[in-house]
Amino acid sequence: MISVEIPGFGLVEIEHLVSDFTGTLSEDGVLLEGVRERLQSLSGRVEIHILTADTFGTARSQLQGIPCRVQILTGTDHDLQKERYVEALGKEKVFAMGNGNNDRRMLRVAKIGVAVILKEGCSVEAMMSADIVVKSPLDGLDLLLIPQRLKATLRS
Repeated sequence: MISVEIPGFGLVEIEHLVSDFTGTLSEDGVLLEGVRERLQSLSGRVEIHILTADTFGTARSQLQGIPCRVQILTGTDHDLQKERYVEALGKEKVFAMGNGNNDRRMLRVAKIGVAVILKEGCSVEAMMSADIVVKSPLDGLDLLLIPQRLKATLRS
């Protein structure tokens, strides 16, 4: 667990990292350099969950060897599937990252929602639903690895 007291925001105790894959941790289906190492570092402190439509069909192979749960979403209403997944984990214990319109609901319900802007871009709805917006997944994951950054950004 990662714990940090944020003035005006409250006590944050993160047990789960829930992230999208395509456009959040990867570009064109390829995990970005540095993401693997950060996820491995975090795996001893939080449970890692990857929820993805897997646009390029590479999520499982790209995440191989990283201690995480990968769920490939099927059907429709991916936004609702992601939201329900976060709620089932206990939304107050979840740090969520995403970039797409289908991430907006999970970013809104998670204790901390982080919108990531890569080459694919970030939907306005995802940005408006997030607590923090970052320019790379490395910056987003570093918020957990260096929790004082959360305090600096979210304090009121």
